[in-house]
Formats: sequence, structure tokens, C-alpha cells
Amino acid sequence: MLGPLDGAHVLDLFAGSGALGIEALSRGATAAVCVDIAPRAVVTIRANADALGAELTVSRRDAIAYLADAAARGLRYDLVFLDPPYAKAVDLGPALSAALDPLLAPGARVVAESDRRAPLELTLPLRTERRYGDTLVRMHGE
Repeated sequence: MLGPLDGAHVLDLFAGSGALGIEALSRGATAAVCVDIAPRAVVTIRANADALGAELTVSRRDAIAYLADAAARGLRYDLVFLDPPYAKAVDLGPALSAALDPLLAPGARVVAESDRRAPLELTLPLRTERRYGDTLVRMHGE
């Protein structure tokens, strides 16, 4: 679904285990940042990266706060993964859309996962979507 990731700068928000960021690195991404506010998730991400020899940045932050700081630093991403807690996805759409916009490199893609009954609605252009049972995966970008 994503195609080549060679040279991509990847952001994995609500990273959980860090699996998506680590997978992106294994597929040729240049850099990955995993962000999660949960202390246990951050420990898990670091342990998984260490076990696999993956070099990535881990940040224990609120996603919106991280995005604001990244924008202030002029960071840009080619690929962003969003997998917020399903119960919060509906409320996060407007804030994530606004905060992501200045961080997206030309041609960037945003992959969002949510419950199909309460989807994460982003204002970014929708490229495609797929349903897997109750899970909805949407890819946004131009």
C-alpha cells in the first residue's frame, strides 16, 4: 500500500510498540520518530528498537504538543502514521489536521487507523481507504 520508503522521514504518532516506525526503517526510510505519551509504550518502543538494532528517535509527549514543537523547529515528514486510541479519534481529527499541515513535505502521505464506526476524520485529501473488520485505514495526501 505504501510503496518505496527509500529516504523517507517518518513520524509515528501514538506509536504504541513502535512497530510502524521500525518497519519503515527496515523498508529504507532514512529516519523515524516514534511519539507516545504512555511511559510503558516508550519503554516498549526503546526495547523493540534495541532488539532489532533500529536507530530511531523516541519522544514521550502528547501528540499535538509534539507536532507544535516540530513545526516550530521546521521539521518535515514524508510519511506520518496515526493510530490514536479509538475512543479519542473522533475528537482528534481537527487538531491533528491543523497541526500536521505545516509538517508535511511535498508529496507526503498520512496513514490513519481508527474504528470504522468512529473514524478519525482529517481534512487532508483522501487517497484511499481500506476496511479490515471494524478497523478503517485511510491514506491521505496529494
